[in-house]
Amino acid sequence: MNEQGSMYFEIRGGKKLSGSIDVDTSKNGAMALFAGALLNKAPTTLRRVPRIEEVFRLIEVLESIGVRVVWKKNDITIVPPETYDLAALNVESARKTRSIILFIGPLLHHVAKFSLPHSGGCRLGSRTVRPHFYALERFGVHITTQDDAWRVSREKLKPAEVIMYESSDTATESALMAAACIPGTTTIKYASANYQVQELCFFLEHCGVRIEGIGTTTLTVHGVRSINTPVVYELAEDPIIAMFYVAAAAVTRSSITIRRAPIDFLEQELLVLEKMGFRYDIVRQYKARNKRTRLVDIKTHPSVLVAPADKIHARPYPGLNMDNLPFFAVIATQAKGTTLIHDWMYEKRAIYFTELDKLGAETMLADPHRIYIEGPAALRPGELMTPPALRPAVVLLVAMLAAPGRSVLRDVYIINRGYEDIAGRLRSIGADITVGHL
Repeated sequence: MNEQGSMYFEIRGGKKLSGSIDVDTSKNGAMALFAGALLNKAPTTLRRVPRIEEVFRLIEVLESIGVRVVWKKNDITIVPPETYDLAALNVESARKTRSIILFIGPLLHHVAKFSLPHSGGCRLGSRTVRPHFYALERFGVHITTQDDAWRVSREKLKPAEVIMYESSDTATESALMAAACIPGTTTIKYASANYQVQELCFFLEHCGVRIEGIGTTTLTVHGVRSINTPVVYELAEDPIIAMFYVAAAAVTRSSITIRRAPIDFLEQELLVLEKMGFRYDIVRQYKARNKRTRLVDIKTHPSVLVAPADKIHARPYPGLNMDNLPFFAVIATQAKGTTLIHDWMYEKRAIYFTELDKLGAETMLADPHRIYIEGPAALRPGELMTPPALRPAVVLLVAMLAAPGRSVLRDVYIINRGYEDIAGRLRSIGADITVGHL
């Protein structure tokens, strides 16, 4: 579980990909379920957990406060302590993951007063945590922000009607976990309906919490007094990883089969790509192992791409996913014409897309949120440091797969936060990529 800041990828690009690849389980789903498992006073087993740096950091935090974590291959059993020792919390690990904020909701049910360090993770500009606080205060929670930590205290928790300040995935998850163990009915309005929120809802239902409106923007939670039963739950697949493989196929003009793709969270992306000339077939449909999430196998075909007539921008689910938007930056480099990408949520992320210029792309940054990309560009190899944000980092990796010649992507810890053995998985479909250590 060591950090890998000295690791780099060496890619010999310009090769066609071929064969089949399975989509891994969801990083963001796993983060929510690690927090959700703290609601349970009995052991919780999560199956097919991705072995990624973000998971390792959360395990370090859990173990530091008294939780016993048992790995068995890719299954993790989380055994709660009799008493949580938050004074011993591993601050260094906590500050390396934004997911630490998700611990507030479940810990409220065990500890009346505690502190958590400010979260870290990707550097994408200002990312307000106020939607979490505004939601939790409706239940009787008080949160104050100090220089290095959040101070959390609660009165007697009570069910509530919660109006979400914004349709935030993690803030909705915070409200769900607070409501889950408060007896009575809580209504959460203007909630996120994204894949990780649905995953948490499925898990909570598995724990005995009844939730109405899953997949919509109004959730009705019938809270229970406590959860104290052994639970086994299998994670669903990650639509962002599925989109990574779609993007790799598009820019390398390859025919591959992407298996176990959660189609309900990819339909908008595939529609935009279809209008850009991308060709694919849905060759199989079935349910995930959680028996709730719809999966498909996607067969891609070499395609001649054109720029879309309209700008590409993300929206809350069921719109194009904000984490999938960056992949359109690298796809646009191979599309004839000018593509406008509007990344309205983050102040800095569009700036990172200009790194594609170092690999032969032609971009013009209009402002911190909008970038024009001219295509098709003849991508060329290069040696780059990863930007300090996960999705822009993997966008560079995709571009290097398409650029003929030797490229090096350095300091890939940020990629290992969200992708398990991405080099090995790419090699399985024909990519020439090796891992090195300084």
